[in-house]
This record gives sequence, structure tokens and C-alpha cells, in this order.
Amino acid sequence: MKPSLRILRASPRGFCAGVVRAIETVEAALHEYGPPVYARHAIVHNPDVLASFERRGVIFVEELDEVPDDAIVIFSAHGVACRVTAEARERLLTAIDATCPLVSKVHSEVRHHVAAGRDVLLIGHPGHPEVVGTVGQVGRGRVHVVPDRQTALALPVDTEKAYGLAMQTTLSVADAAAIVAALQERFPDLHGPASDDICYATTNRQHAVRLLAPRCDAFLVLGGYNSSNSRRLAEVAEAAGCPRVRLLERPEELPMAWLDGVRILGLSSGASTPETAVEALIAWLRDGFDVGLEELRAADESIRFGLPALPPHARGGAGPRGRAP
Repeated sequence: MKPSLRILRASPRGFCAGVVRAIETVEAALHEYGPPVYARHAIVHNPDVLASFERRGVIFVEELDEVPDDAIVIFSAHGVACRVTAEARERLLTAIDATCPLVSKVHSEVRHHVAAGRDVLLIGHPGHPEVVGTVGQVGRGRVHVVPDRQTALALPVDTEKAYGLAMQTTLSVADAAAIVAALQERFPDLHGPASDDICYATTNRQHAVRLLAPRCDAFLVLGGYNSSNSRRLAEVAEAAGCPRVRLLERPEELPMAWLDGVRILGLSSGASTPETAVEALIAWLRDGFDVGLEELRAADESIRFGLPALPPHARGGAGPRGRAP
């Protein structure tokens, strides 16, 4: 007889509106132009989604010098620096911007701070594509990345400067609040926003995990290992007191021995993880357990973003699939 395993699924989980928009933008580009379509950086941080697109003719690159002339290129949901969009214009590439509108909002805030004469303190993870794109909205040296409270406490204060605050959208809500508090102690005239740069989907998913994790013997987060929001979900589960937490890209990567003694398993997924991955994990677990399912809904989400306009293909002024626009 199989041992019993009660799976508590956190809701909301999985795709957010920005990820859905990015994926639908790639779908629309493939339909209108046909392959190949280039994407600068992984359109979302999920290996299965990327592999599916690669099989259909999407080529993922890290820089525009890997994109040939006359090509179609999509900028990922994480956003890009101004130099990237300028290079695309100079090369007459057909560029489609799939940046999440909530990331674009942060870009606008950073540009506004600098236009007002302020330097920007950007709470975020150095090297993350979203942070790189945000830093690149303004001139070099105007944005100072603050990854943790220790950095906030050690950051030099120039009393001759004014400072503005911005945040990466996929941060841990609790960590960001602690960093903001440290910065406000040292920069009393810091111009907001405070916490509302963290996107609704990140906040909702973390809240659901925070409610669910204390009830579980173990907790799984399905998501890409390079996904910031997925890693934050695992950290939230640990901070909420779950004794056994793991971030997992694919079901087969989980050793069955990890579940020894587990009777209640919490489950969530990152904003770049399709629901089919959750279903595949549950099906895989049914091979070894008598699975019972329960869902905890912490919030309802109805936000949807419109797609960016698809421009005429730059090559010879042709429109989609070579048609006149």
C-alpha cells in the first residue's frame, strides 16, 4: 500500500500577467513573422518554456551582436538598458519590447529621480537582468545597487546629493522592508516609493506561501534555478518555519528519499512556471504516494496586460511575413 501524502497547493502560483504577456508576445511574433525570431535573454526564467520556443524557431541570445541584420528581436520581460534599444534602432532591427509594464514603471521612476537631480538607491540583486536593465536607464554612476541590509548600512552618504529609492520587482517583501528601514535611517530625505515597486504577483505568491508553509512537513517550489521570484518563495517558506524546503526545476530531480516521513507537502510555483509543470509533479508523486489535494487561496488575480504592437519588419519596409504594412 502506498503511503499517504497530502499536498497543499498555494494559490496564486505560477504565471503572472507580465510573464503571460511576454509569452504571448513571442507567440504573436512567430505567427506574424515566422521563424527565426530572436529573443535577447531568456524571455522568462523557465527551461521548459524556453525549450518549447527553441523547437519552434526562437533563438535566445544575450547581446544584440549575436543577432543578424534584418532580424526580428524581442526584449525579455525583465527589461533592457537604454543602450540596447538604441543599438537596435541604429541597426534597423525589428525590435519588440516585451518588458513587463511593472518593470517599465520602475524604469520610469529611475529616470524621473535622475531628471530631478537625485541619485538612485536601487534595492535589488546585482547582475540580475532586471537590475541591469534598470541601472542602464540613466548615466553611469547615478544608480547604486543595494542588495542587502549590510550594504545599506555601509553605503557612503554624500550630504551634497539628494537620493531616490527604487526596487527590483521580484524581491522578498520582508527583506526589502528591512533594507528600506536601514536606508531611511541613513538617508532621512529619501524619496519613495517604498514597497510598491514589488509587483502584485510577487507579493501575492509570497503571502500564500507564508500562510501555508507552517502547516507543512516539507515545501516544494517549482521554478527555474535562475528565477529570482522562485528563489524568494523558497526563502519565504523557510522563514515561515517549514523544516524542509526545496527549489525544483523538474520532478525527476527530486529524490524520493527527500520525502521520507513527509505527510503534508506544501507546493507553489514561480511566476515563470507553467501550471503543466505543477500537474506533472503531482502525477509523478502519485507513482509513489496515495495523494490527496487541497488548495489554499490567499488572493484573487485578474490583471492582464495588453500586448505590444508588432512593428513592420524593417527589411525593405515589409510588413509581417513580407507583406506590405
